[in-house]
Amino acid sequence: MTYNTNTHNPDLWLPISAKEVKARGWDSIDVILFSGDAYVDHPSFGSAVIGRVMEAEGLKVAIVPQPNWRDDLRDFKKLGRPNLFFAVTAGCMDSMVNHYTANKRLRSNDAYTPDGRPDMRPDYATTVYSNILKNLFPDVPVVIGGIEASLRRVTHYDYWSDQLKPTILHDTKADMLIYGMGEKALAELIKQIKAGKKINEINDIPQTAFLQKEMPTDIIESKQGIVLNSHEACLADKLKYAANFRHVEEQSNMWNGKHIVQQVHGKWLVINPQYPPMSEGEIDRVFDLPYTRMPHPRYKNKHIPAYEMIRHSVTLHRGCFGGCAFCTISAHQGKFIASRSKESIAKEIKAVSQMPDFKGYISDLGGPSANMYKMQGKDLEICKSCKRPSCIHPGICKNLDTSHLALSEIYKIADTHPGVKKAFVTSGIRYDMIFEKGHDTPENLAYMRDVIRNHVSGRLKVAPEHTSDNVLQVMRKPSFDLFKKLLGFFNKENRAAGLKQQLIPYFISSHPGSRNEDMAQLTVETQKLDFKLEQVQDFTPTPMTVATVIYYSGVHPYTLKPIFTARSKNEKLEQRKFFFWYKPEYRAAINRELKKMGFNRP
Repeated sequence: MTYNTNTHNPDLWLPISAKEVKARGWDSIDVILFSGDAYVDHPSFGSAVIGRVMEAEGLKVAIVPQPNWRDDLRDFKKLGRPNLFFAVTAGCMDSMVNHYTANKRLRSNDAYTPDGRPDMRPDYATTVYSNILKNLFPDVPVVIGGIEASLRRVTHYDYWSDQLKPTILHDTKADMLIYGMGEKALAELIKQIKAGKKINEINDIPQTAFLQKEMPTDIIESKQGIVLNSHEACLADKLKYAANFRHVEEQSNMWNGKHIVQQVHGKWLVINPQYPPMSEGEIDRVFDLPYTRMPHPRYKNKHIPAYEMIRHSVTLHRGCFGGCAFCTISAHQGKFIASRSKESIAKEIKAVSQMPDFKGYISDLGGPSANMYKMQGKDLEICKSCKRPSCIHPGICKNLDTSHLALSEIYKIADTHPGVKKAFVTSGIRYDMIFEKGHDTPENLAYMRDVIRNHVSGRLKVAPEHTSDNVLQVMRKPSFDLFKKLLGFFNKENRAAGLKQQLIPYFISSHPGSRNEDMAQLTVETQKLDFKLEQVQDFTPTPMTVATVIYYSGVHPYTLKPIFTARSKNEKLEQRKFFFWYKPEYRAAINRELKKMGFNRP
């Protein structure tokens, strides 16, 4: 991987206009990809990855980034009809999460749009784009993917409309959905199409979903699948919706899952099991594709906030086995870690160091979690039959190897590169794998020491999320006592190294299980530690999470027992104010609440 400094040559990017298609001498296009994001040719951007994967399969691929859906639809017509299919994604975020705050207010900027403009993609972008394409080109198949499609693949609660929605396949009228990280499924789809099959004849590819008229009796009778409560049954009974989720989450996190089947408006949804985790060679091939690592020249002199954050970063692995109740990572990427080789990472570090604007600082060596690189079960056969949604909650699995040695070796590669002055770690660190008893080994503590002394840019951000053990249990997060251990270690290492760095904790209010008394406890605990909180958020229900199921149904999907959740705007604001004990406008009200609840102020 060598960085090409000729960044104004559009031939280095996938074409995004008829002019660029013509310049390549193409008389037709195999696949046209519509995306809600600007086109940034970087491996952290899903559209670039999928486009490059299809290109590597020998296809002629074009991208239409952020098409205008409000005019005469010329953006949807300008490249004509593809030979194989249209591909559609909302982008790197669910479009509703992208657009709205937890209080359902419109956000003022969009990090994946030039200059942060907030109006360049529609609400429910996957559905809007797909319906337009189906109306314009009814005979051309549409394949949807990306995080919005992935997390809405079954009946799901949509916070912004406050209703249960059916599988997104129903609303989009798409022919196929590829969920999760879709490179392998996409490559197999292309292979079968090249072999002469039509998309509506293809039903055996892992990690795909589709609707069909007939009941899939072969799957049901062979007991290879799990039949969920129908969408209509979920609409009538919240408990049935909650019961569905446990099956969906367990199968999504299995090495070899089962088919999932659900009846939806007279049709049958079939979700094929996911592929096993990518091998090192497979994930290397994806990251070693010829990305320019730059936005398309169309965006010259434009600022794309998400790109500015990651332009000099390097992703080491995919997947997360944390299983946090409010997080969608494992639902999309899976819980099993797929790690790149040292050689592939070293090549990307070299490529970053050759970028014209690189000043010697890698902004992040990380992934969904910073410190899960190369971690897996000591005996993979045990992993292959495991249903646990988290490998580290309620305690760290005895079969999990939490050694940080391989990760420390990666840091050394960056530290010793002649073009790198400093490599930072800004992805979130799971400190329970370092400070939980039995895992606080000399090598793991040495890793944490190295991070604090050599890889922190003044502030280390971590996510305890809450201080109450009751709430943390619902969140699937470790005890706050482990955060205190991290804080003590952090302060000790800073003193020893003569550093004046800060530990910045993230917290969430209004999460299911959190009451005002729990937030009051958070106030007291953070006051004792003299934290003036700034990295805070109100819980936002997003599709395909345990916490969202609890928010809507009122029960935990694994026990079907009630759990309190703050739902009204007033309840949410009451909880949120406890973060800000140090602000004059909240101080008197918080003190009254603390006194009423019997808390002694520190």
